[in-house]
Amino acid sequence: MSESRPVALDAMGGDHAPHEIVAGAVHAVRERGLPVVLVGSPRVLYEALADHDATKEVPIVRAEEALEMDEGALASLRRPRSSIAIACHLVRRGDACAVVSAGSTAGIVTTGRLRLKGQQGVLRPAIAVDLPTLPAPAVLLDAGANAEVKPEMLVQFAHLGATYAELAHGITDPKVGLLTIGSEAEKGDKLVRRAHELLQGSPGINFAGNVEGHDLLTGKVDVITTDGFTGNVALKTMEGAVRYAFAELREAVSESRLARLGAAMQRSRLRELRRRLDPEAHGGAVLLGLNGTVVIAHGASKAQGISAACQLAADLSAAGVVSAIGERMSAGGRSHRLW
Repeated sequence: MSESRPVALDAMGGDHAPHEIVAGAVHAVRERGLPVVLVGSPRVLYEALADHDATKEVPIVRAEEALEMDEGALASLRRPRSSIAIACHLVRRGDACAVVSAGSTAGIVTTGRLRLKGQQGVLRPAIAVDLPTLPAPAVLLDAGANAEVKPEMLVQFAHLGATYAELAHGITDPKVGLLTIGSEAEKGDKLVRRAHELLQGSPGINFAGNVEGHDLLTGKVDVITTDGFTGNVALKTMEGAVRYAFAELREAVSESRLARLGAAMQRSRLRELRRRLDPEAHGGAVLLGLNGTVVIAHGASKAQGISAACQLAADLSAAGVVSAIGERMSAGGRSHRLW
């Protein structure tokens, strides 16, 4: 169940904004029972809501500006009244429980840091992404918020990811792996080797050692910590590989009558596999470490993806992810000098 406070949805961010964003909001309200408030241009949003006969179901908060998808972090400073900034302000003021946006990732991260501020003890917020492993998703972070990090930050990312894995996926004492080029402790550059040493001695972290790129989807660990540059490259490489594999699979199952018959017999399993690998089904990434819940939906998200992102944001807020991270950081601060 969600909190009574609505999810603040940036209606102007995303490749298909505002119409698919509005459609997603309507779906979240009608099909999921979630309260949602749209942030953006009232005239445009009212017209989009009218197309769904939903003008009385979804409220609108005015935002004078919007960040373009190709704008970077500096745009957040140039546009202090953007839709993502107003959405963050609603959370900071207590009028919304969480923020959802499919806009520019750099803009969301920068605006979030400016408007919501980092939690006490958190050096940098990190983007956490679910990987479609079984039996539960593995959490990869950082997936793009911090291209350059220090070893201490990788330890903190492990704490952030472990908290998220516990709350979002119900994993008790999640196993943490450090992404590098080899399983041996001495593999990797100075950053990774030092992070390995710190993780081994970090209280509250169930460190399982190094993991490599081929371990991302094996379920070997529950949380994978890395810098934002490496994490983003790994994530997009994996997404591209999945798209390629499905394209090849579609071609293979249509080559002959026998292949089509076999595909028909496995239709339910193929459908489930596609759902599990579809990023829109999971809502998006989560920006952890801020004084507020922020979900970053895929830039190409359509209505179903936006609705799922609103559900994820509401669930995390109701589960108290921000306070849980605060408690973990405080405990780490008492027991580990790095904090």
